[in-house]
Amino acid sequence: MKMTAASASSKLGERELVTLMALLMSLQAFGIDSMLPALGVMAEELGAAGNDRQYVISSYFLGAGLGAFFPGAFADKFGRRPVLFVGLASYIFLSLACAIVTDFWWLIGLRLIQGISCAGLSVVPAAIVRDHVGGDRMARLMSLIMMVFLVVPIVAPAIGQLILMVADWRVIFVAMAVMGLGVALWVWLRLPETLTEANEQDIQPITILRNMKEALAKRESVGYVIGSALVFGSLFGFLNSSQQLIAESFGAGDYFALIFGASIIGMVLANFLNSRIVEKYGARRVGHAALIGFLLVSVVQLWSARSEEQTLWEFVPLLSMSMACLGFVGANFGAIAMQPFQHIAGAASSIQTSIRMTTGAVMGALIGQAYDGTAGPLATAMVICSCLGLACILYSERGKLFRAPGEARRYMQMHKNY
Repeated sequence: MKMTAASASSKLGERELVTLMALLMSLQAFGIDSMLPALGVMAEELGAAGNDRQYVISSYFLGAGLGAFFPGAFADKFGRRPVLFVGLASYIFLSLACAIVTDFWWLIGLRLIQGISCAGLSVVPAAIVRDHVGGDRMARLMSLIMMVFLVVPIVAPAIGQLILMVADWRVIFVAMAVMGLGVALWVWLRLPETLTEANEQDIQPITILRNMKEALAKRESVGYVIGSALVFGSLFGFLNSSQQLIAESFGAGDYFALIFGASIIGMVLANFLNSRIVEKYGARRVGHAALIGFLLVSVVQLWSARSEEQTLWEFVPLLSMSMACLGFVGANFGAIAMQPFQHIAGAASSIQTSIRMTTGAVMGALIGQAYDGTAGPLATAMVICSCLGLACILYSERGKLFRAPGEARRYMQMHKNY
């Protein structure tokens, strides 16, 4: 018999739940950000030309997006724990496989497969949180999770750079496997099953398709999914080109890890602040304000990038402000998009994560490949993505932004069958 969410909560307190969910999600971030300082060395040793080095990042993103279609349905049938263990085992094994590869395109293929097989690590945590709570409280917990999670993107490039100082770049993949093993042991010992019998779903294809169709059919949700996918696509574009942009364009390769970490700190602070204010002001008010803020900062970044000689000290503060806005956007938009789907939390998390990751991966690859030695293509993409994202939110909200929490609940009740 499966545990209820209430009994799961009694074993796993809120702090431990937040930390463990953050670590599960951070395995994906570590598998990307720890690679960044080593991209140039990898490209040189394995014979990758020009911007091809970016495929080490974008292939993983694309695989994670494609793979995210499947774990939610299995998690709604067999439970959260089995899907997590499949993802963790794949993460460990394929990290070790990447460590011994000798051909660049074999590495890209393994990274794509790793992203597909480990997608559950991004999908299932949101379903587990939704098993416990919903609404603005879920937004608060997701902010706390993101705050802990974002410690990894800050320190991962530094870990990668430290490894490069004393060992081969392949040891970074070994470090990934070790981290995955540690998290797997924690899940095995402490995480109970949170899927209740009442919410268990059939694994029949017709059921999976029906649940995914439901997750995409609700107007109050789909705009937030696509809107956040577009906005975060510009972040993926930065991740793809960050090593070239910081190390080559601005000539600060020795300080890459420090600069990259500094750009993420704004996102950490935003999630901390969001966890304190979202239940008072509501996920919509905070998220909408953050998206508009992201658009305004992006316009300034574009103006700066089009100047004759943009400096690192102009680029980094603006980027950090953009990341801070994304910190508010991610947790709040994700919670709003998941709100109608407690009964199919796994399937909804799957399809939403897949859309975000796949869209982000494709856009990130396009933005990265447009790198021309300046921050211009990235800044242009940020402006375009934020404008399109705002249009998507206006669609979901029927043209009205900044709804108060009570008004938002009445809106969802009025349109729940739309």
